[in-house]
Amino acid sequence: MHIKKGDKVQIISGEYKGHVGEVVKALPKEGKVIVEGANIRIKHQKPTQMGAESGRLEKECPIDASKVLLYSEELKKGVRTRVEFVDGKKVRVSTKTEEKFD
Repeated sequence: MHIKKGDKVQIISGEYKGHVGEVVKALPKEGKVIVEGANIRIKHQKPTQMGAESGRLEKECPIDASKVLLYSEELKKGVRTRVEFVDGKKVRVSTKTEEKFD
């Protein structure tokens, strides 16, 4: 998967198109990521015990990894990347600006 936890990404399609946020969690087996402040769902929950959390709980849900691009600080937009080997390690590199993300 081309996205890792902690990456700054831009969403390229759907309701949150254009939103820029940090990846909170990556789910590589499912091919999904959870982006901070995007794809928010509301769950109405009753308290099950004394002092339990209740009311309208907002939760960020997973988005398909193909709908996000790594965010380039130089261009101020999402960019496609390729993988290069530098000193035996994989490094993600922007195709337009040669900016390294690892």
